[in-house]
Amino acid sequence: MFDRLGEIESRYDIVAEKINDAEVIADQSQWQKLMKEHAALTPIVEKYREYKQAVESHDESKEMLNESMDEDMRALVREELNDSKEKMEIYSEELKILLLPKDPNDDKNVIVEIRGGAGGDEAALFASDLHRMYSRYAERSRWKTEVLSLNENDLGGIKEISFMITGKGAYSRLKYESGVHRVQRIPTTESQGRIHTSTVTVAVLPEAEEVDVQLDMNDVRVDVFRSGGNGGQSVNTTDSAVRVTHGPTGIVVSCQDEKSQLKNKEKALKILRARIYEAELEKQHSEQSATRRGLVGTGDRSEKIRTYNFPQSRVTDHRVNKTIHRLDSFLDGDIDEVTDTLITSAQAEMLKNNS
Repeated sequence: MFDRLGEIESRYDIVAEKINDAEVIADQSQWQKLMKEHAALTPIVEKYREYKQAVESHDESKEMLNESMDEDMRALVREELNDSKEKMEIYSEELKILLLPKDPNDDKNVIVEIRGGAGGDEAALFASDLHRMYSRYAERSRWKTEVLSLNENDLGGIKEISFMITGKGAYSRLKYESGVHRVQRIPTTESQGRIHTSTVTVAVLPEAEEVDVQLDMNDVRVDVFRSGGNGGQSVNTTDSAVRVTHGPTGIVVSCQDEKSQLKNKEKALKILRARIYEAELEKQHSEQSATRRGLVGTGDRSEKIRTYNFPQSRVTDHRVNKTIHRLDSFLDGDIDEVTDTLITSAQAEMLKNNS
């Protein structure tokens, strides 16, 4: 590991020198590539240098113990020795995590798709709650959100929604949200006060750039139709709604939220590209299934990942057996406690598989 860290530090120094070179700066494409590499190497090199400082301090303290000194001074040196040893162990573990293979999608924006499942209107209402939860989390993270496609019911619930969250690291924090979310609560429409169980499916897709998915428009059929909505508010008098169908995969996406046919087409193609990219990722993951099964957040949409129990104000993530009793704040976007546990668990599994 330390030989590799030495090589990384050497490369970091070379890159740091190059990004200040006038000729490199003039070539913006090369400069941006080097800046990205510099940003990726910085946390590893900084932690490695902290580790080397701890080693140096440890060795100095060890040598000092061989010298003659009074007991008070000896006790102080022993304290410094133990402190540096503890830091070495902590930094070593942190470096192992920093050296784990990076998910190339971690820094990408995401498209989140939420669909009401079992439970009818109650599932649609909870889908609306989850949309608000992720929107509030995005606000807390200073990310931007944009609705791409929306299908509501008469009660204001969401049958299906696709929305984009734009922000650095969005996928790294939200990729573990894919799966079936189960809610247990008394519906407002239930006069007998019985607890109902409903489900909502969440899919988190990394935004696919054109470089990720080469979309041949000859494979895409575009249909336009008149949009419709509840109460007539979304009804257009022109054919502005768009449906795109990808022939090779059979993926169909419809968008009708914008009054402009062009904007609806752009949004539909954005979702289509993300779904094609996800399908390709799933194919890769299935080929690595032995390792994949050991990780949390496999992205399987049929996997029940979390239960929201309203009577007990409880949220339980079944993949890591994590339970918290603050449902209100969780649904208000305060989800980091569970997200951090999922990330730590995934890292622990990767370390075990790499050892």
